[in-house]
Amino acid sequence: MAGSGAALRALLRAANALLLQRRYRAALAVLKGFRNGAVYGAKIRAPHALVMTFLFKSGSLREKLKSIAQATYTHSRNLAYFVFTYKGLMALQSRLQGKKIPFHSFLAACIGGWLVFGENNPINSQIIMYLLSRILFGLSRLAVEKGYIPQPKQDPFPLVAALIWGTVLWLFEYHRETLQPSLQSSMTYLYDDSNVWHDISDFLIYNKRTDSK
Repeated sequence: MAGSGAALRALLRAANALLLQRRYRAALAVLKGFRNGAVYGAKIRAPHALVMTFLFKSGSLREKLKSIAQATYTHSRNLAYFVFTYKGLMALQSRLQGKKIPFHSFLAACIGGWLVFGENNPINSQIIMYLLSRILFGLSRLAVEKGYIPQPKQDPFPLVAALIWGTVLWLFEYHRETLQPSLQSSMTYLYDDSNVWHDISDFLIYNKRTDSK
């Protein structure tokens, strides 16, 4: 037992020594990026999938748990693969050109996005839409910062909020099929289901009464 403990300590010392060597830093950063992508993807997707599944999906408990696990695995895997691909391509480009330039980031992310997130499925669709909204805000701020558009005299956020809510509810009411399925489910719960009730039970306690009632 003592011998195995000593061997384990020696292995840990060797691993720590390896991690501190600068010549392996780029490769190790790629591996840690894969690890962080997997962990972050699971942390983000698991609670979201849990809430959305139990709120809007029908089926047995086993089917719901399987759906949550599958969504969490897919998000975690894709994010891990993307970070691995992105950081690997960044390290490769920097090594080939001898320095890091802004285009490296764009090219590496484009390739990673095509390879990892190119499949049109619900998980990838949600991630891309999340990023798109952040990009639009970021590019707007950058345009003001660089002087491409003048600094607004008043905070434009109230107008943006009004236009976004006006557009999304118009789409929901008249072109519902154009919206992403989870958004359709959320809005159906909020705006359609609240128009239907039969008694106090499905007015205050439940959203919809069961078939037995």
